[in-house]
Amino acid sequence: MRKARPVSARYRLAVLSRSVAAVAGGYGVSVLLAIAVAWALPLPREEAATIGTMIALLGLPIAAMACFYARTAFRAWAGLAIAALLLAGLAFVAGWRP
Repeated sequence: MRKARPVSARYRLAVLSRSVAAVAGGYGVSVLLAIAVAWALPLPREEAATIGTMIALLGLPIAAMACFYARTAFRAWAGLAIAALLLAGLAFVAGWRP
């Protein structure tokens, strides 16, 4: 039986960066998704917020999986940043002001 090769520090940092991106960045993107959907829907405020939250609950695991699907940790962060900018822009166009 062969001995396992030691894992490099660079690889460990890349996995850590992707994990932080998946948790923190995924949460941020899902919050912006909830806001954008809630403001874009022509429904009463309570119904729009509920539907936006349910859709955002689907967006969080998709964003997290995308972080580990990306070729590099930089691409994972860049993808989250692009998604966040697009969703924030959609929310602003729909009338949301932070």
